[in-house]
Amino acid sequence: MEASRQASGAPSRPGPDEAVPVDRVFAEPRERIDDFSFNASTAAVFDDMVSRSVPFYGEIQRIVGELAADFGVAGSNLYDLGCSTGTTLEALDPMVDPDVHFVGIDNSDDMLDKARAKLGGMDGRRKLDLVNGDLNRGVDIEDASVVTMILTLQFVRPLNRERLVRRVFAGLRKDGALILTEKITSPHTMLNRLFIKNYYEYKRRMGYSQVEISQKREALENVLIPYRYEENEAMLKEVGFSQVDEVFRWYNFCCMVAVK
Repeated sequence: MEASRQASGAPSRPGPDEAVPVDRVFAEPRERIDDFSFNASTAAVFDDMVSRSVPFYGEIQRIVGELAADFGVAGSNLYDLGCSTGTTLEALDPMVDPDVHFVGIDNSDDMLDKARAKLGGMDGRRKLDLVNGDLNRGVDIEDASVVTMILTLQFVRPLNRERLVRRVFAGLRKDGALILTEKITSPHTMLNRLFIKNYYEYKRRMGYSQVEISQKREALENVLIPYRYEENEAMLKEVGFSQVDEVFRWYNFCCMVAVK
């Protein structure tokens, strides 16, 4: 298990003195599967859940950090939309200029409580605000050099996505960047089926049972709605981003950067 985790690029399991609660949210068979929710039970195990569910999660965080350092400008703001437990902001902290003001926005108080605990050591070293905000209703983005959305836009209702991206674009400085990581689909039916098959095999290697995989898939069905890469690219260009490119791809996961 440990060898496969290291090979995947996902963060290693912490040692016994810093153990992260293991994700067993969907381990027991259920008669009814409710829609996936970022509630207290999810927040409690989220760090383990995402590191075991997203291939090369650690490498994606490194890429995001490097690009954020490239675009982050002292005196400006960096927004992490859908900041969850603060993992991305924690990873960005040592890489981005300390005079960049971090703003994390999430609509789950349970996630924000975890983020406050995780990022408490940032006090006095960097200005940091963690804010409850619903991305479906829009958020205020001001004087930003960087905006990150790591596995976030896919949870915004499709009717609201372009409006949200337009607000991000409007709030970015010239030459600022949106760094976006998404689960995506392929326009090719056969390839899409193979990508999903291989992704579920990855999850089995990460220790998830068939029951867990099936029940979480059902819970996410009406909540996580992925676009094709081409749809995301077209939307970013439509709102005005001048440069859009793919910087990482693993089957049905993709990291993109868009420059204003």
